[in-house]
Amino acid sequence: MLHRVGYAPGVYDLFHVGHLNILRHARSQCDYLVAGVVSDEMAELAKGRRPVVPLVERLEIVRSVRFVDAAFVETVPDKLETWHQVRFDVLFKGDDWRGTDKGRRLEEKFAAVGVEIVYFPYTVHTSSTQLRRALDVLTSPGPGNGANAGAPQLSSPEAR
Repeated sequence: MLHRVGYAPGVYDLFHVGHLNILRHARSQCDYLVAGVVSDEMAELAKGRRPVVPLVERLEIVRSVRFVDAAFVETVPDKLETWHQVRFDVLFKGDDWRGTDKGRRLEEKFAAVGVEIVYFPYTVHTSSTQLRRALDVLTSPGPGNGANAGAPQLSSPEAR
């Protein structure tokens, strides 16, 4: 029996409902879904910073999602090299790649090996970037920041 293997790569840092929706949508378009969890080093190369959540924990979270049949640690920037290891039939990407130079290059590379690229529309949800910014505000020193940011300020009886 033929089955369609899908590949959904991502950092999956600070896992949130947007990640869950991507994996759910990807799984609905294939028979077997492999989630590619980008290594800490690869994430740093691509985004300029390491993930907040270490790889081993991100991998465990993604593996635990019921829509994911297998998780794969992505350690190379070239998706075609990853394809040689995983052998997927369809690659899921965000539609921010559609129509760009990098998207066209990806489409050309994968057309040569018979892999379909499926673009998912960006959905407005909590993002890892938003969560990271909120953590930065909560943990940065300075007035109005840190653990007490946003907490009501109490004054002494003398100050009233």
